[in-house]
Parts: sequence; structure tokens; C-alpha cells
Amino acid sequence: MTQASQEPVYGSSVTKVEPFGVDHIPDSERHGKPSSQFFVWFAAGLNFPVILLGFSAAWFGLSFPVAVGAIVVGAAVGSALMAVMSRMGVRLGVPQQIQARGPLGFFGNFVPVAYINVFSGVGWAAVTVILGGKAFAELSHLPFWLCALLLTLVELVVAIFGYNMINFLQRALTYVLTPLFVLITVVAVARGGTLFEANPHAEGYVGAAGGSITLGGWFLAFLVAWAPFASDYSRYLPDTAQVVRQTTWYTGLGNFLTIAWLGILGVVVGASASSSDTITALHQLMGPFAVPALVAVGLSALAQNFLNVYGGAISVQTLKIPVTRTQAVAGICALAYAISLWGASGTEDKFKVFLNLTAYFIAPFAAVLLIDFYLGGRGDPRRIAELYDRTRIVDWGLVAWAAGVAGSVPFWVSDLYTGAFAAAHPGAGDLSMLVAAGVAVVVYLFTYRLKPLWRREVATEDGAGQLAERTPDLIGRG
Repeated sequence: MTQASQEPVYGSSVTKVEPFGVDHIPDSERHGKPSSQFFVWFAAGLNFPVILLGFSAAWFGLSFPVAVGAIVVGAAVGSALMAVMSRMGVRLGVPQQIQARGPLGFFGNFVPVAYINVFSGVGWAAVTVILGGKAFAELSHLPFWLCALLLTLVELVVAIFGYNMINFLQRALTYVLTPLFVLITVVAVARGGTLFEANPHAEGYVGAAGGSITLGGWFLAFLVAWAPFASDYSRYLPDTAQVVRQTTWYTGLGNFLTIAWLGILGVVVGASASSSDTITALHQLMGPFAVPALVAVGLSALAQNFLNVYGGAISVQTLKIPVTRTQAVAGICALAYAISLWGASGTEDKFKVFLNLTAYFIAPFAAVLLIDFYLGGRGDPRRIAELYDRTRIVDWGLVAWAAGVAGSVPFWVSDLYTGAFAAAHPGAGDLSMLVAAGVAVVVYLFTYRLKPLWRREVATEDGAGQLAERTPDLIGRG
């Protein structure tokens, strides 16, 4: 198949298995409306981990207004990032992971994608299976392993069908989950809502500034974790000025509304939680309304994991591992299920460690992609061929990304590792993502005009070596 084909092979069919992997989407296959991005991300945000993060406000000893302000700021910044990344997908018609080949190089992109996207996709899928499986187990009294397995199988089938089915089901889940989460909000606030003052004696108290920076940073991190996948769900949209503009707004709004809403809900009910296990706490808090609440949590696991599994599979293909998208989906689901069995206990602490360790690596990755798109000229669709050119082995964007990660290490705040600066100045909060992104941008600005770090020479017909100046096919070459 080539880009010259005029008749769509996939089109808007929900029942066809998506034939594209990491390919550029030709004009003949562009379809859909910008509003689809609202439903994709609104449904994905209707998820219990967001409430779980809000629970932490009382642990930090923050007052209610300070906690709400931190969440709103974190959600707003993260939503703006997602909006721009989604916009990039409409313009270029390729997954976000492929876009990163621009500043990092074809093979230089392998290192961050392997860690950030594959690791993140599997890890987030496991976290969400744990919470959804626990909800259905609490509801049905079936064993956790069986509930988690059933959730995983549904995710596997939908991710195999791909883009159109995911968009269709995210819209449907938005209509189903919204009233259920409204019910959770009303009942939770009525039965256990608390507006509290600052508590300097709280276990995690480090001051209002440090606590709010860390709490807001967690909500930013939740959205930063989606950044490497944002274009995956907008790349089929028609590339017109109106669609690009509307996609930006719909993506940002869909992310912000759910993250801010459920985060604040977590703040309101977190201080009254009666169990260290959040699913059990929710069950107890909801009382006679526990059944619809647990159904909501279980179904919301699907809304998030459709994206985790699909995006992770695209990442596997970006690494040039010789597997089909279907095989990659199956592998990610199997790994996520296995991890969910191991991580079913102590979920909250493991979740926060995982959230931090992904965000510290993703923040500089997203920063490099953004500045390269706007300053480095990568937003020009005429340069898409460069993303599939294997002679561009390593470029300076890899150095910028690595420098961002390394520069942030002294600022890490995690149960797994706390950096020297963070340990010495706990009142500053977790500044890791800001430092990582800032360092990456500075290094990029000093290097982006330089020649590629490593570009492979290819032999011409007369045997002379020269840099390849070819334009690869945009379809099917990965």
C-alpha cells in the first residue's frame, strides 16, 4: 500500500482491524471530528487513580484551598501540554513516538521510547488493572486474579481492533461513566466530605509551598505520562487549520475537566477515608451506593487501559522489534496482567513511585519534542520523510533528553530514591520535572543547529561513500 491510494482501506469502520502501525496516515485515510479528542481524554481521566492522588492532600497537611489551587494549576499545565501534543498528531499524521525520531535520530529514539513508552504503557496498564480488578472483585466476590484477567482480555481485543474502536468506545464510556462519577461525587461529599485547615503535624508536612508543588506536580505528572501517546489518537484527523485549532481545545478541555474534578473530589473525601486500601475506603464511604461506584471504577479501568495498551504496542513497533501490532498488544497485556498479580498489595505506594519515575523521564522527552516542533521546524509536513530515514542514526535531541534526566536526579523525591537537593531542602517540594524539562530545552537550544551526531554513509553505485539523500516511502516502512 502506498500513499498514492485514493480509496480508504480502513476509513471510519469500527469493526475493521486497523491496518496501520507506526505508518504515516495518508490523506485518503484522514477522517473523524476534533470533538473525538474530548471523549478520548475525558473518558481516560474518569479514573480512580486521580481520586487516589487527591487523597494525599491531607497527608501533606495542606489546607483545602491550597490543595485545590495546586491541583488546578497542575491539571491546567498538563492539559495544555496534552493539547499541543495532540495538535502535532493532526499536522504530521504519525504517532508521537515516531515524531521523536526527528530531534533524537532514528535509533537514538530507541532508548527513551523503550523506557518511557513501553515501560510506561505496561506499568500504567498494570496499575489500572489492579484498581479495576479490585473493584470488580469487591463487587462480585470473585477472586481478584479472575476479575483482572477478564479486564485484560477485553482490553486486548479492543486494542487489537485499534484506533476507530477505541474512539467509539471512549465516547460510549464517557456517557456511561459521567453520571456514575457524578453519583460518586455527590454521595462521597454528602457522607464524608471535609473542608480542612492546614495541619503542620501531618505525617508528610513540608510546608505549604513544598506540599502544594509536590501535590500539583503529581497531577501534572499524571498528564505528562500521557504525552508520548497524545498524537496516537489524533493522527487520523484531517489536517486543516480549523481541525488543528479545534483539536487543541477539545484535547485540553477533556483532560482538564476530569483531572481537576476528580482530584478535588479526592481532596474532599481523603481526610475521612477509613481504610488504607482506597477501593475498600470507597466501598465503605459510598454505603448503599457502593455497587454503582464500584462499577464505575471497574469500567473506568477499560477507558484508561485501551490507550495504555494501544500506545504501548505502537511503541514496541517504533523500536523495530519484528512483531505485528497484534502480537505487541498481546505481549503488553500478558506483562501487565502478571505485574498486576504481583502489585495487588500496597498499590498506593507503588503507584506514586511509578508515577514519579515515569514523569522524570518523560518531561524532558516532551520538552524536546515541543521545542523541536516549533523552533526546529519539525512541524513542516514536508519533513515527515526524515522520520523514516534510517541513516539519521543519532541526533542531538538524545543528548538534550539525557541531560534533562541527569540534571533532575538531585531533585528527585521518591520512596525509591531521594536526590541530594530534595533531601537537603524538603520544603522546596518536588522540582524534578521542571528541572528536567528546563535543562533539556537549554541543551537543545545550544545544539539543534549542529550537524547530526551520527549519520550513516551508504555506498553509491560507483562505490563512493556519501550521506544518503533518499526519501523513504511513508507507508509501511516504520
